[in-house]
Amino acid sequence: MVDLSDNRFGGTLPLSIANLSTQLVSLRLGSNQLTGNIPSDITNIVNLTELTLEKNNLTGVIPVMIGNLRMLKKLDLSENEFSGDIPSSLANITQLYSLHLEKNHLTGAIPPSLGNLLYLQELDLSHNYLSGTIPQSIMSLSSLTISLSLAQNQLTGSLPTQVGNLINLGSLDLSGNRLSGEIPSSLGSCVRLEHLDMEGNSFEGTIPQSFSSLRGLQDLDLSRNNLSGQIPRYFQQFQFVKLNLSFNHFQGEVPFEGVFKNANFISIAGNDGLCGGMPELKLPPCENNEPKNGRTSRGLKLMIGLISVLLVALVSIMSLLIINRLRKKRRDPSTETSTEDLFLNLSYKSLLEATGGFSSANMIGAGSFGSVYKGILHPNERVVAIKVLHLDHQGASRSFMAECEALRNIRHRNLVKILTACSSVDFQGNDFKALVYEFMPNGSLESWLHPVSRVDDINNDLRILSLLQRLNIAIDVASAVDYLHHHCHNPIVHCDLKPSNVLLDNDLNAHVGDFGLARFIPEASIRSYLNQSSSVGLKGTVGYAAPEYGMGSKVSLEGDMYSYGILLLEMFTGKRPIDNMFKDGLDLHNFVKMSLPEQISEILDPLFVFGVAGEEEETMNEDSNKVGHMKKEGIQDSLIAIFRVGVACSVELPRGRMDISDVLKELLRIRDILHKFGMN
Repeated sequence: MVDLSDNRFGGTLPLSIANLSTQLVSLRLGSNQLTGNIPSDITNIVNLTELTLEKNNLTGVIPVMIGNLRMLKKLDLSENEFSGDIPSSLANITQLYSLHLEKNHLTGAIPPSLGNLLYLQELDLSHNYLSGTIPQSIMSLSSLTISLSLAQNQLTGSLPTQVGNLINLGSLDLSGNRLSGEIPSSLGSCVRLEHLDMEGNSFEGTIPQSFSSLRGLQDLDLSRNNLSGQIPRYFQQFQFVKLNLSFNHFQGEVPFEGVFKNANFISIAGNDGLCGGMPELKLPPCENNEPKNGRTSRGLKLMIGLISVLLVALVSIMSLLIINRLRKKRRDPSTETSTEDLFLNLSYKSLLEATGGFSSANMIGAGSFGSVYKGILHPNERVVAIKVLHLDHQGASRSFMAECEALRNIRHRNLVKILTACSSVDFQGNDFKALVYEFMPNGSLESWLHPVSRVDDINNDLRILSLLQRLNIAIDVASAVDYLHHHCHNPIVHCDLKPSNVLLDNDLNAHVGDFGLARFIPEASIRSYLNQSSSVGLKGTVGYAAPEYGMGSKVSLEGDMYSYGILLLEMFTGKRPIDNMFKDGLDLHNFVKMSLPEQISEILDPLFVFGVAGEEEETMNEDSNKVGHMKKEGIQDSLIAIFRVGVACSVELPRGRMDISDVLKELLRIRDILHKFGMN
């Protein structure tokens, strides 16, 4: 690896750069002051997997020959002054998972051939001068899981209906173009979207009813279009951080519940046909019936005028009271809360009230460093999870700082979102630290794999995760780990991957949480910190922690891979790595390895076998015996492949373990095979 980023190097890229070792895999020259062109001979470094030249002053065209770097996985040429077309030869780099070309002077159309990049997870072409229509092939890249940004270009035409294929996408930004037509209802299939920005186009028609499926949306910006109709009432059920519908042609009554209770979270200006809503929105009241005569009309107008005056006076008085109260709270040291980069401002008192006095009835989890409570925040009745640190336990404060540091700048749909952190004192003057997360209604993966009771107390049904559900969860966790290892500015090692740290939302999407042991990969600025922390006992949980950690080795990406492998094996065997059966040299890794491939039916989770049997019986009833037999073989081959991934991740020698990006590719391949057998 050659990393010369974040310096002030100037001048041009020397032609001699082509003489670097052909074994070089990573070349990072970003955030400098480099000028001139990219030498075409850079393609001599044939084994490059990462090339980052972002935030320089490079000019000229992107060399067509760059498509010969077939091993590239990450290419970042953003924030330069490149011009000309995007070379279609980029489609030859079939291993690419990250492509950033934003903030240049690129022109021409988006090459449809980019749709051949079947492993691409993030694509950013924003802030250029690209024209033409959006290729359907781009919208068919189901591998896109992190983000797709085509914002601030000159794209025209309609949004292809193929956008519905992006079912795993977390962020879609189409703002600032010239797109037109109706918003396709297929966009509602992108159920994992968290951020959707379509601002500044010419979309028309109504908001599709299918948007009701986008329950994970946090930011939605449809402003400055030609949309009409009513604001959907189902938006009241969403937990928006930001909703912008301004400068359209919406009509009718504005809802009152959910996000619409707080005028700071919504923007609906420039829609002359709207009425009602909260008083803070200052909209005219909605008229239910037409007046019968002029006298009634005049009386109604007079009444509306009086009510408006009274409401304005009331709002003014309430505002003064709130301001006074806030000033008083600022003078009270017990309410100090850390709000850097966060949107909530919560005191110890508000967390106390949200949890019913940290009632044991609201406790949903506990660990060595803290207890987790379910809480309801007022006034929006938002359900959250509140982790209260046990500051009397050694390492708890360090855990708090590690988690805050790890979560400060990372954002991924499969990571549990931290909403805010509170560092204060309680009513007895004791130090108080807490982290507030989004609430996961389906609890932890641990509770599904090893339920205390085999029967769900609510609906009296067996809580069985199907093959595809388990595989989807494994893919979600792999996506999160891949992001931490390969897509953060500094790679992050989680250090404690296990079922209790994998949380499930309403749709059983997995979110990795608990970064209390997380570590950044050592670099010059933090090497001393890691050297100190590496001596603090075992890093992780017994059974899941890599064996080398027990011998004093420093944290590593390979350590996370061991934990992931054990987690994967546990998901499909139903056996914990510390099960009583594992002794005298037998462990979960060897237990599975010795059973492959002929004896996998003997190691499957019994609950899982019960579920698979039901699926096979259904298949035999619906299809011919031949098709049913093919499906059964397909399921068996898929299970063998999954177990082999788990075994490959959990080998004893760190250098022999699979990389998470390869794991993700293999699991996605297995899922595609299962889809072909009709398992959806």
